[in-house]
Amino acid sequence: MSNNHVHIHKHEVKGKNLIYSILLNILITAAQVVGGIFSGSLALISDALHNFSDVLTLVFSLYANKLSKRKASLNHTFGFKRAELIAAFVNASTLVIVALFLIYGAIGRFFEPKIIESNLVIYLSILGIAVNGFSALLLKKDAEHNLNMKSAYLHLFTDMMASVAVLIGGLLMKYFGWFWVDSVMTILIAIYLIVVGIDLIKTSTKILMLFTPDNIDIKEIVREVHKIEGVNKLHHIHIWNLNDDELHLEAHLDCSQDIKMSEFNVLLDKVEQVLFQKFHINHINIQPEFKKEDSKDFIVQD
Repeated sequence: MSNNHVHIHKHEVKGKNLIYSILLNILITAAQVVGGIFSGSLALISDALHNFSDVLTLVFSLYANKLSKRKASLNHTFGFKRAELIAAFVNASTLVIVALFLIYGAIGRFFEPKIIESNLVIYLSILGIAVNGFSALLLKKDAEHNLNMKSAYLHLFTDMMASVAVLIGGLLMKYFGWFWVDSVMTILIAIYLIVVGIDLIKTSTKILMLFTPDNIDIKEIVREVHKIEGVNKLHHIHIWNLNDDELHLEAHLDCSQDIKMSEFNVLLDKVEQVLFQKFHINHINIQPEFKKEDSKDFIVQD
């Protein structure tokens, strides 16, 4: 059995930007809660509730980020590399839960309209745009490389968009007296949260369930490997993401000749080059075989 890692450059995700975002979100949450109570704006309180969920989300993401850097051990042979995937799944789930809560509150407000102090709503929504926009900007680069950071970034970005919606509502209430807009904006914010939350839940669930990544075509992998001289058949294949950085392949390789192990090592190097260069698979575990009587199907149900 050969177990090989192909080393690649990884984007180093650091937690300091998360700490800055946590502090900023605590500030804006407190301001919006007070402002929402005094103004009577459900949209503002809803935005504050979402901001508070972001504080919890960012703390969870920070802990998962630190946990994922722990080294492997005898009891944890993969280390804690999947901690950030769990964080992404939980964070996405909270987006959907918060959104449903907001919709419930907004529907109730339709039947019991309330006059709202629009000036306070406008000022605090501008503050929310500034704080959440800056916080999202801090995490944007990391979000491109890490699902956990993407979940945190989406929380902050949707908060910024929510504050934009609250600002629009505040202006319409101030100049036209349309207080029902507060509930409409709340529902629009919630729908957006549900859309982005469900998409992130689907992505993180696929990885946690060890599904074959969407961008991987197993039949194409087999065709490319079979072009290598000395390969008879690649079969019993498993492909999965351990986390954002590691793409694993585990398979049996039936050799066309009864070769020595040193010769198999040369063959394995050729297989690894194809798998990494064409499919970006960087963790390869191959079991060598020669005329072994077992299933030669690509996918074998164990």
